[in-house]
Amino acid sequence: MHGHLLPINKSSVDLGVTVSDDLKPHTHIKVIAAKARQPSNAILRCFVAKSISMLKRSFLVYARPLLEYNSVIWSTSYVQDTDTIQRVQRKFTKRLFGFKELSSMERLHLLNLPSLELLHPHIDLIWYHKIICGLVHIHCEELFRFDKKSTRGHCYKLC
Repeated sequence: MHGHLLPINKSSVDLGVTVSDDLKPHTHIKVIAAKARQPSNAILRCFVAKSISMLKRSFLVYARPLLEYNSVIWSTSYVQDTDTIQRVQRKFTKRLFGFKELSSMERLHLLNLPSLELLHPHIDLIWYHKIICGLVHIHCEELFRFDKKSTRGHCYKLC
């Protein structure tokens, strides 16, 4: 532009989501995993009391929201990205007293925590409900097509 070269950005941040030039969520997931590891490590280092329920609650309040923030936008289908996100929770639960020898699924079951892999589709369904019921300002007719047949049930059947 006017003889000057414009810089090329590989990624940019908008509303807290890192968007790369290829529109894949790899960069964003690396960033949020690093951000979520910081409070999860701090929780395990800083609390004197080693109450499992208190440590779990602290993780749910301070680290998990970082892994869930805007997941509707960056929802991934890549195994490596899902594993990167899951690794934060797995490492935290493994460092809890008495949980080191248990498998990842056993730790989640004992702590009554859902897998982050299953939590993201749950969050997506909540957003679908909000859009269809008009709880957010998005026209659902642009995104969804409803079944026009008059059958039993409700009027929110999607085609």
